[in-house]
Amino acid sequence: MTLPRAPRCSAWLGALLLLALAGCAPARLAVDAAPRQAWVQAASDGRWVVRALTESGSCPVLRWQSGEQAMQQAMQLRAAPAVIAPRPGSAQAEAKPSVFALRSCEASLPAGAQGLQVGGVVVPAPAAEIRRIVLIADTGCRLKQSEQAFQDCNDPARWPFAAIAASAAARKPDLVIHLGDLHYRESPCPAGRPGCAGSPWGYGDDAWEADFFRPAAPLLAAAPWLFVRGNHESCGRAGAGWMRMLDAHPWTPSRACQDPAGDAEGDFSPPHAVPLTADSQFIVFDSAFAAGKPYRGDDPVARRYAAQLLQVQQLAAAKPHSLFLNHHPVLGFGGSASGAPKPGNAGLQSVMAAAHPARLFADGIDLVLSGHVHLFEALGFSSGHPGAVVLGNGGSAMEGFVDEAAALRAQPAPGAVVQSFASHPGFGFATLDRDGQAWQLSAWSVAGQLLRRCTLQGPTITCEAAP
Repeated sequence: MTLPRAPRCSAWLGALLLLALAGCAPARLAVDAAPRQAWVQAASDGRWVVRALTESGSCPVLRWQSGEQAMQQAMQLRAAPAVIAPRPGSAQAEAKPSVFALRSCEASLPAGAQGLQVGGVVVPAPAAEIRRIVLIADTGCRLKQSEQAFQDCNDPARWPFAAIAASAAARKPDLVIHLGDLHYRESPCPAGRPGCAGSPWGYGDDAWEADFFRPAAPLLAAAPWLFVRGNHESCGRAGAGWMRMLDAHPWTPSRACQDPAGDAEGDFSPPHAVPLTADSQFIVFDSAFAAGKPYRGDDPVARRYAAQLLQVQQLAAAKPHSLFLNHHPVLGFGGSASGAPKPGNAGLQSVMAAAHPARLFADGIDLVLSGHVHLFEALGFSSGHPGAVVLGNGGSAMEGFVDEAAALRAQPAPGAVVQSFASHPGFGFATLDRDGQAWQLSAWSVAGQLLRRCTLQGPTITCEAAP
């Protein structure tokens, strides 16, 4: 008996099934192109989302395991590639268009999903219980012509963010919190300066990749993230990239920081809560546009912040315990060359004092976490104010220190009586480890050496130097 010859395979997609039944080997499915970046982060509605940046013409596929079943879905477009014109009146002498050649994509993470992959890139699933948190802030390499401030981005000792990210990833966190100021490369490196020669600059994809995504890679792969917006991510600076890539809220053209006419919305993201435990949560507050001087009561920015503080109060009422996250320290000191402590952000203090005269923060807020000041601080108060942690030492150039004895005699805000204070000015990061109802705060060096260990119980913070 002579067997019939198998039919010749066709490229027509509509005939694939018929051809397979007739004996043709089915065409091999194309493998997803690996995205340039992929990570998991907290969204503004309490969900976890997967984000990705890709050079492809379409968004990649998210794959995961649900029990024993393999699942997949195409990620959705968040923001298409774009070229954004320089803003008029830039503070920097040189400006250029912001080129976003990468497509920004996202997908909601199904509950209980494991084995997450985006185009073959493994991304970390949220832990069932968050017990260890890495804290970092102010991580970018400062290139700023208006201040003649040019950090040596090519020298890992002078810009150690990559080493910090690797050391922090080795702590095996369940969550990473970045307290703002990710992007610092605003101006070109001056000619003849080898420390930053060849660095990309401006606000486009290339500067974001050099300043954050490339050095942060091991930490992005280690755990999901919660991002807090800093003043460097305001609309007049790196806000367009922030909105496309990292903002927790849905991307909309009206608040995308692409047109200065929309800055009144783009510079004030609504506060939101991120669940932590059954009785605790993070409250994320966008202070990117906060001024350093007190506001008049009729100032439009003051009115905007006052309305948002009412939202914070409502969020805080939902759970017994809240950790307040924002970029500008309200209850922390600024550093100086002499070590003399400078008060916290006067603009936010003026609005918060009107809303909550006794403690500045709503009831139920036990701890405030901030960045902006380029050092580590832990403050406890005897005046009923929540405890405060400041850590803006993630890689951007140092800016003075705070003398501990002087800090114990000073007040970061009117009426905030300091009971305990610990600080050091070197580069590094911190971790929060949950121990029952208490948290243990640890400060680490760039290389992961323990420097300080503090116990946090409500507004009380007790620190001791590492042996």
